[in-house]
Amino acid sequence: MRRLTAPPAARDAAAAATHRLARTAARSVARLRRAPALHPDGVNCSALLSVPGSPHRAWGVPLLDDPGTYEVTARWSRALGLPQSLPDGFGLALRVEDAGGPGQPWDLLLTTSGRGRVLRHVPLPRYRPLAGPYGSLTAYRVGPRTCWFAAVPRDPHHAVRGGLPALRRHLLRTDVVLDLCVAARGQPWRPVGVLVLTPRLPWTGTSLGYDPYRHTAPGLRPSARLGPLRQAAYAGSRAGRGQDG
Repeated sequence: MRRLTAPPAARDAAAAATHRLARTAARSVARLRRAPALHPDGVNCSALLSVPGSPHRAWGVPLLDDPGTYEVTARWSRALGLPQSLPDGFGLALRVEDAGGPGQPWDLLLTTSGRGRVLRHVPLPRYRPLAGPYGSLTAYRVGPRTCWFAAVPRDPHHAVRGGLPALRRHLLRTDVVLDLCVAARGQPWRPVGVLVLTPRLPWTGTSLGYDPYRHTAPGLRPSARLGPLRQAAYAGSRAGRGQDG
């Protein structure tokens, strides 16, 4: 039986309509919340990312192959903004300053996920924000390979209960150390850097408007799959908060 497919013009029209819907929905939610459409409430903190580098330039990406230390603005958040008593997907947004050169930041968005080669692609709600890894979910082109990123707490920090307020109190007492890891398709995680988060920034829910499609580093590009849809949602969320772009 011959498989019927929609003509290119119809597919393009459907995609454009979907993108408009995503932008409009995100703009409406952000305007109503006066915050990002998703991950509306957050805790900001400072961080340092230390990259030891790859002696054989294994990744083909300057940020991962060259030794360096980068200042980072991080934001912990709850995906849906549910009450603190309920499990939610936690997000960790990272803006790595000068990762692509002076004045060129790199944004990386991570979400609570599983550890295995299947579950690391699945967002998982949690009660405890530091009980497991955070994964990029979205694939990246890392040099010539398709890879995923993760930030894995070195200690499980199981005592951190109650969501963002508990996380804030924990950070006021001690730094949080996470290993930044990369995994190619079907491969185990490989550590490429150490992220140390501290509470030096003012405690506020304001978001910088992280966008991994606008802020990239050489050799690191998020997958084009669903990219236009996500970009439309990001643009709508910024518009709903009165931000340009």
